[in-house]
Amino acid sequence: MREIKKSELMLNPDGSIFHLHLRPGQLADRVILVGDPARVDRVAERFTKRYCSIQNREFRIVSGEYGHVPISVVSTGIGTDNIDIVMSELDALVNVDLNRRCEKEHLTKLKILRLGTSGTLQSDIALGDMILSKISIGFDGLLNFYKGRNQICRVDLERRFCDFVEWNPQMARPYFIESSEKLNQLYSDITIPGMTISAPGFYAPQGRWLRLQPSTPPDFNNRLALFRADGLRITNYEMESSALAGLAKLMGHDATTVCVAIAQRASGDSRTNYQDAVENMIDKCLEKIISA
Repeated sequence: MREIKKSELMLNPDGSIFHLHLRPGQLADRVILVGDPARVDRVAERFTKRYCSIQNREFRIVSGEYGHVPISVVSTGIGTDNIDIVMSELDALVNVDLNRRCEKEHLTKLKILRLGTSGTLQSDIALGDMILSKISIGFDGLLNFYKGRNQICRVDLERRFCDFVEWNPQMARPYFIESSEKLNQLYSDITIPGMTISAPGFYAPQGRWLRLQPSTPPDFNNRLALFRADGLRITNYEMESSALAGLAKLMGHDATTVCVAIAQRASGDSRTNYQDAVENMIDKCLEKIISA
């Protein structure tokens, strides 16, 4: 059994895991991920019980019960780099013996739902609509660092996509990863299914032009909107779903993403006052996760 070095699995003096400050037993097997730490309390206020409340940097965690079902809500901050931290530490909490520093013989499968916001590329998707990321397209390159990437990704779609959009080889090779079909079925009746792009930034990586011009062609987002695969179209941009789906699949967890559309890239419209749409998403999705 491989012993994990102290420099690779870092623990705090109280035995909690390095970034999240959680200890074994404080994490439920149903997990809601949100980007904004303030949104943790918006979710947790619906809990009927609370077991623990922890804050460190952008990572805020509340564990408790909803409808007598144990559940945790965790803020990740923004970006796939933070998802790498959160997913690695959540998995270690349930599947690594932190005292012996080795993988457990019997592994735990987490059920993870990310609730986020995004910009849609399709003109018929309205601001406030909820989008389900059945396939995520990683522009971030994170999963390329993990062994087994090709075995879990849709390499066939990667080749088609790169040819279709004339992908710039100077950028990280995109990866296509399917989310958990088990969880997707729970949300299929309240969401618009599609393929979601996880970009490594909010501005140029999503085709936004302030003072610095993107290196992608001016019609790049239009090309993305036209791509089709498995009966799905590219519906939206966000910044986390690809790493979540990919790492979850490598680790053996179920995970998917639901996002509210707050920017309409085709029309150029946006909605910065979107809290009511987020509240609606929380209410509808929380009711379903307890049946997973």
